[in-house]
Amino acid sequence: MTNSGSFGPGRDHLDHSHGPQGLPESSDESQRAGKRSLTAALVLIVGYLVVEIVAGFVAGSLALLAHAGHMLTDAVFIVLALVTMRASGRAATAERTYGFHRAGVLAALINALTLWGISVLVFIEAYRRFSETPEVQGSLLLIVGSIGLVVNISAVWILHGATQENESLESTFQHMITDLMGSVAVVVAAVLVWAFGWHVADPVVSVLIGVLILMSTWRLLSGVVDVLLEGTPENVDLYALCHRLEGLEGVTVIHDVHCWTLSPGYVALTAHMLVEPGYETDGGHHSLLDRVRDVAYEEFDIQHMTVQLETSARRCPEAHHVDHLLATARVPG
Repeated sequence: MTNSGSFGPGRDHLDHSHGPQGLPESSDESQRAGKRSLTAALVLIVGYLVVEIVAGFVAGSLALLAHAGHMLTDAVFIVLALVTMRASGRAATAERTYGFHRAGVLAALINALTLWGISVLVFIEAYRRFSETPEVQGSLLLIVGSIGLVVNISAVWILHGATQENESLESTFQHMITDLMGSVAVVVAAVLVWAFGWHVADPVVSVLIGVLILMSTWRLLSGVVDVLLEGTPENVDLYALCHRLEGLEGVTVIHDVHCWTLSPGYVALTAHMLVEPGYETDGGHHSLLDRVRDVAYEEFDIQHMTVQLETSARRCPEAHHVDHLLATARVPG
C-alpha cells in the first residue's frame, strides 16, 4: 500500500493562514454580526422575562409563567450560542484536534432537556388548574402579553438578518419563531379572559405552549442524537459523492468512507481512494487531489476532508465497505 498523498483542512477549517482566530475574514465578519444580533435579542428577552415572571404571579396566570419558562430557555440558548461562537473560534490543540466545534451540540442538548423539564411542570400545573380554575387578571394579562408579542417580533426581526449571514444561528432563530407563536397564544387567552371571563383559557393556552415546546424540542434533540452518533448529514448524498469521485481520471474505487457532522454547518469526510498504479498525482493545480477537493468542497459542500491515496488495498486494515457500488438507484444519470 502506498500513501500517495493526503489533505486535511477544508475551506473553513481553522488555519493560521486565515484571519483573526483562524477564521476567513468574511466568516469573521458574519460572526461579529451574529454576536451583535444575539446580544441585542438577549437584552430584549431578559428584560421582558423579568416583567413576565412578576406579572405572571401578580395576575395568577400560568400562561405567562409558561411563556416565561420558554423565554428563559431561549435566553439560555442565546447565551450558549454566544459562548459557542467564541469557543469555536479557538484554534485546535493537541488535546482537542477539532477545537470546540462540538460545544454547540452540547448546548443544544442542555437546552432540549431543560425544555422538556419545563414542559412537564407546565402540564402538571395546568392539570391542577383544570380541576379548580383560579381567577386571572385579564387586563394585566392582555397588557403584558401584548408587550411580549412586540418583544418577540423584534427579537425575530433582529435574528432573521443574522441568520441569512450565519446559518449556525438557524436553530436559535427557529426557537424564537416558536416563542412568537406562544406570544400570540398568550394574547388570545388574555382577550378571552378579559372580554368573556373565560379563565379556563389560561391553562388551555399553557398546555398549547407546552406542546409547542415539545414540538420544537423533538427535532432539536433528534438532530443532537444524530450528530453524536456521527450519522451521515441529510444534505449529503454519499452515494452520489462516491460515484462522482470514482469518475475522476485515475481513480479505481473509493472505500472506507466516513461522513459526519462536527457541528451544524460543518461536515467532515474521510476516505481511502484506490488509484491506478503509477498514476501521476503531483500535477500542480490540476493534480488528482485538487480535483477531489473541488468535487467535495464545491459540489457537495464538505468543509473538512481527508483522503488516503492507495495503489493497493491488500494491506489496508480498514473494512472495505463499498455499498455505494450497489446503490445505482441513487447514482445521478
